[in-house]
Amino acid sequence: MLLAAATTGYQLRAYDAAARAAGVELVLATDRCHVLDDPWRDGAIPVRFKGRTAAANAVRAVRAAAEQRPLAGVLAVGDGPAVIAAAIAAALGLRGHPAAAARAAANKLLTRRSLQAHGLPVPWFRVLPPADPLPPERLAATALPCVVKPLSMAASQGVIRADTPAELAAAVERVRRLGARADAPAARDEPVQVLVEGYIPGREVAVEGVLAGGRLQVLAIFDKPDPLEGPYFEETIYVTPPAGGRAIARSITAAVQRAAAALGLTDGPVHAECRVNAEGVFVLEAAARPIGGLCSRVLRFDGAAGRGVSLEALLLRHALGEDVSGWRRERRAAGVLMIPIPAAGRLARVEGLAAARSVDGVEEIVVTAQRDQLLQPPPEGGSYLGFIFARAARPAAVTAALRAAHARLRIEIQPVIPVV
Repeated sequence: MLLAAATTGYQLRAYDAAARAAGVELVLATDRCHVLDDPWRDGAIPVRFKGRTAAANAVRAVRAAAEQRPLAGVLAVGDGPAVIAAAIAAALGLRGHPAAAARAAANKLLTRRSLQAHGLPVPWFRVLPPADPLPPERLAATALPCVVKPLSMAASQGVIRADTPAELAAAVERVRRLGARADAPAARDEPVQVLVEGYIPGREVAVEGVLAGGRLQVLAIFDKPDPLEGPYFEETIYVTPPAGGRAIARSITAAVQRAAAALGLTDGPVHAECRVNAEGVFVLEAAARPIGGLCSRVLRFDGAAGRGVSLEALLLRHALGEDVSGWRRERRAAGVLMIPIPAAGRLARVEGLAAARSVDGVEEIVVTAQRDQLLQPPPEGGSYLGFIFARAARPAAVTAALRAAHARLRIEIQPVIPVV
């Protein structure tokens, strides 16, 4: 099984464990040094996830490696790897999303255009080319409030709400500066383009699913109890099952199914973000990948072949051609709190972990940030300090446990004094 993933991906160990349990050899395709010969001594295939020739080069490298180690399937972690994995799957005749569909799903502008062309509700949107000065007349003509975002970043990085023309101008420049940073992926390939679109009010939900032959099987629908109204959109709590009952769940499922079809996604995982209001369900994105970070640990599945199976194990079965429609998420409510970064600076310490872990319902707390690591909150930052996981009989109890545990943490971040 080939796994396309960035070298920093949290989910590598989960996929490795699932592969070992299934008796499958896992081969990595990662964006590591392509000059040194196997620097990590793990037989990984060096590829690139960005650039116009990345997919073609990756296909050549994997095809050559597959002559020695034939592949039975392809999986991916992250948007960039999902695009590469789709190209590899198509070239080798393996199960996966079409390459063009994966590219469209990973690009916010292509997603908007695809959904609009197929009659799905979308906000008004406009793309600003690099270095567009945004003249006053255009500012005055822009409907407000609106949201400014880069085309290809994830985890709410660079997403800013603007309520006035002055805020809009400032947000556009801020997103452009973010895209021009030396460490920003877009800066290594092409100038950042900025998408401006109408703000959609309402409750936000996330959908985790898998497609087989174009048919969507919903694995979980997550509520996001904290309001995401801006000016930045840092996500915190995911909890499942959602409020609203079966009727809302059916509407959300139908909207994501239509979005997947509009993008051309057919076989593989899908992670969708939606806004729900009186006008209906607005699909913000339908990514050709599973949920990111360690958040997948919140999901466990039961079926005839076992209980408590991880999302990664389920996706491994699917990639190998197995019918996974008989698997269902466990009955208990479950949730995760992505620990937000409270301020920019270097992480000094996280205290109160024992007290937080003692909260009823809390199963695990993982601090992924390292001591002295430089951290940034949104919109510049795109990561979290760690994760809190909880389970209980009801979603409200899960949410309460996550909030209580987070409140017991004491996070100390030392500001960085710039050198003059």
